[in-house]
Amino acid sequence: MAEQESDQPVRRHIEHLVKEEHRLFEQGKLSDADRQRLDQLKIELDQCWDLLRQRRALREFGDDPAQARVRPPGIVENYEQ
Repeated sequence: MAEQESDQPVRRHIEHLVKEEHRLFEQGKLSDADRQRLDQLKIELDQCWDLLRQRRALREFGDDPAQARVRPPGIVENYEQ
């Protein structure tokens, strides 16, 4: 399904988070704060991808994708892969 222009802010945020994640990984040895930030990045990325999936599903079924909401970490982190 084609990416919608209204999804672009979420996509740009994902790209920003991924760049930060890569920057941290490239450092090699990570401090405790860096490891904690990586954990936060993982959760935020999962939330963003979940938001995009919600938007696509709503759009696919003729509903307003703006109804999609960021779900709490406890929900998106417990999805089965």
